[in-house]
Amino acid sequence: MKAMVLTGLKQMDVMEVPDPHIGRDADVLIRVGVVGVCGSDVHYYVSGRIGSQIVKYPYRVGHEFAGIVEDTGKGVKRVKRGDRVAVDPAISCGECDQCRAGRPHTCRTLRFLGCPGQAEGCLSEYIVMPEECCFPVSQDMTLEKAALVEPLSIGLYSTLFLECTTGACIGILGCGPIGLSVLLSAIAGGAEKIYVTDKIDSRLNAAKGAGACWTGNPDRQDVVAGVVASETGLLDAVFECCGSQEALDQAIQLLKPGGKLMIVGIPSEEKISFSIDSIRRKEICIQNVRRQNDCMQAAVDLIQSGRADVDFMLTHSFPFKDTKKAFDVVAGYQEGVVKAMIILDQNIE
Repeated sequence: MKAMVLTGLKQMDVMEVPDPHIGRDADVLIRVGVVGVCGSDVHYYVSGRIGSQIVKYPYRVGHEFAGIVEDTGKGVKRVKRGDRVAVDPAISCGECDQCRAGRPHTCRTLRFLGCPGQAEGCLSEYIVMPEECCFPVSQDMTLEKAALVEPLSIGLYSTLFLECTTGACIGILGCGPIGLSVLLSAIAGGAEKIYVTDKIDSRLNAAKGAGACWTGNPDRQDVVAGVVASETGLLDAVFECCGSQEALDQAIQLLKPGGKLMIVGIPSEEKISFSIDSIRRKEICIQNVRRQNDCMQAAVDLIQSGRADVDFMLTHSFPFKDTKKAFDVVAGYQEGVVKAMIILDQNIE
């Protein structure tokens, strides 16, 4: 089958790779329909690494995807041939202490699609995944929407760390697809006011249209002063979704005493810092968010029920042969891109 692989920094090529085969009773063979370009994919494309995870070329990235079930192992019961599925890209062992404790997302031997040293990504015609990673969606849900289930599940999981979302006043710093997923999840959870910042105006416009009460661009204004002018008591929680030291500093200033900082974004730096005086005096709780945990089905339900309208995030689509162009557009924040989708079919060139 054909696959799109990284062959160097900002280099991609189509290669012939072995067809995947069902090897276990719980395996599902999926014909890949669409693949979303995620910020972590772009890190590997541009820098060749995220922290200690370093690409060894050639390597296939991609983890946000949806497709059609082509075949199943004889023990599979959740899905059947012809089903449309959203896919959790994290493959856990189910046996370690973390899995037994209900934390499969921090499994000791986790294999995550498109993560160097773990598993090849999904930018290929077919892929085999365990049954537990496959979530059937309705026949009338587009595969593009189904591919957004995984990022939406991260936003949903992030909001579940709040003791109560209903009536909360929160901030979201960085409103790419993950920040917007937090926004949609917070609205569904009953948040009262949501303040959003980003350096790209098209994303601010998207956030405003999706329900943010206030938006600000830190390149043009003092966003802390802008939020404080409306919320003198400051915010219950801030979700840092861009991986920026500047945003982390702003988050601490925006939080009320006893507030919670949710670190959702992936910083490009290996180390970040905080003013210990500020976080100690306010007794700020800092919570890292590691992808998602048992929120895929809830994200499917949010989309299918209409409580989370994700269509506005689908700004760009590219044929498989133009995958590199899709990565360049996302990496360069070009053309007002929010989420770029790569469309695959049986006639990939």
